[in-house]
Amino acid sequence: MRLHTHMVCCLLAVTFFNTDIALAQEEASSCEFLTASGNSEYPPFLWRETSTSTELHGVNRIIIDELSHRIDIPIKLIHVGPWSRAQGEVKSGRVDLMAGAFYTNERADYMDYFTPVMLHTASGVWQRKDKRFPFSRKEDLVGKWGVTVINNSFGQDFDQYAQRNLNILAVASLSQALRMLAADRVDYVLYEKNPAQAYAAILGLSDTIVPVLPYISSEGLYLTMSKKSPCNIAAIKQKIAIALQEMKQEGVTEQAVLDGVQEWEARSRAGIALQ
Repeated sequence: MRLHTHMVCCLLAVTFFNTDIALAQEEASSCEFLTASGNSEYPPFLWRETSTSTELHGVNRIIIDELSHRIDIPIKLIHVGPWSRAQGEVKSGRVDLMAGAFYTNERADYMDYFTPVMLHTASGVWQRKDKRFPFSRKEDLVGKWGVTVINNSFGQDFDQYAQRNLNILAVASLSQALRMLAADRVDYVLYEKNPAQAYAAILGLSDTIVPVLPYISSEGLYLTMSKKSPCNIAAIKQKIAIALQEMKQEGVTEQAVLDGVQEWEARSRAGIALQ
């Protein structure tokens, strides 16, 4: 009787195990494609050719395309609006993936973060060249007026300090923030190094505004998935995580940076329309 009971239990365990595998496979197969978005004012990582285009180009696009090929699931990377809108679309689950986001506790409440990071990027303080003030640490920003883009983050530590101690305005676009600084309406701009340099050049402000050292943060740029995405299932996330790890080990992401920067430089020489 004991042997019979043991055999029945084993058969039931195998049945349930096979059922779990079948359900996971069925869930994974139901995810026929993924949507992704990101910060479209983020060259050379993400950018649009015109202010009316919905297609995103850049380093992150190259990484996403390679990821799509490796997991054998189409990923449509599109512009859905300003950076704040893109975050809202992922938070709601209407967009599955965020193609590049810093880690914050608030974002972790509605997104799952994949490791390893796609890239690392530095963020800094930008000032008018003719009105520079001494800056060597974040405390030097106290009493000044700064500006950045709505819902932008510079890492958990700096964000918490800024919320308690700094006067920072939030605007819809990077171009607006840089123009405010150039017009002497604020004392500084907070933004990531490469995108701000790219936009300053396009706006003709490279001789008016300058970045100052040290950087306020250097953060990892992660691929994330909305917790409300219908494709947020273990089988899909495992495929993505494995693919990202392999891409990192094979040097794919490093090559994407080189190719993306080259693409941006070629396009910027041809002229990019800004909002």
